[in-house]
Amino acid sequence: MLKLYGFSVSNYYNMVKLALLEKSVPFEEVPFFAGQTPQALAVSPRGKVPVLGVGQGFINETSVILEYIEQTQSGPSLLPADPFQRAQVLALCREIELYIELPARACYGEAFFGMTVPEAIKDKAKAELLLGIASLGRHGRFAPYVAGESFTLADLYFMYSVDLACAVGGKLFGLDLLAELPKAKTLLDTLQKMPSAQRVAADKDAAMPAFMAMIAAKK
Repeated sequence: MLKLYGFSVSNYYNMVKLALLEKSVPFEEVPFFAGQTPQALAVSPRGKVPVLGVGQGFINETSVILEYIEQTQSGPSLLPADPFQRAQVLALCREIELYIELPARACYGEAFFGMTVPEAIKDKAKAELLLGIASLGRHGRFAPYVAGESFTLADLYFMYSVDLACAVGGKLFGLDLLAELPKAKTLLDTLQKMPSAQRVAADKDAAMPAFMAMIAAKK
């Protein structure tokens, strides 16, 4: 059985978890936190989550894990068979990660954990977020899903990265990042109501108090 290493508050962990649930793949969740201890580095070369445990060893990096699952597991396909359409989905995944999730992540400390982020970093993040959302508006189809008619890996990145970016935009900048993308806003709401997504969200809510306590202890 596949083993998913990580913790339920991680958005990248939840991308992989939802993919496994949507494909009805049996898996075991193994609590694992990022770190630089020898034990963590034995599982993840960079000490990050998530990690997928398979018969031959460990697979790290979310994008690689998701493609591995797609290539080796049955269930609904999350990548198109057509090479061009497949490339569009993978490009959307990278664009969401690089141009929306990463700029927003620079501000997570202040938006979610009561820390202070320097104004210069926030200014840069705000500018990059606006550019990233504009890029998503040009490339995303939202007809009804991010890449078109089918639920794909792009929707996983959209669900678990754009939602956090929208929270950052609202809390720190007073911006509704999806104000000019009503179809994207509708899709986000629809995706969050999926039964498997609700299970992931419930697990996240249950894990949040212990996670926040751990963060507080590290301050």
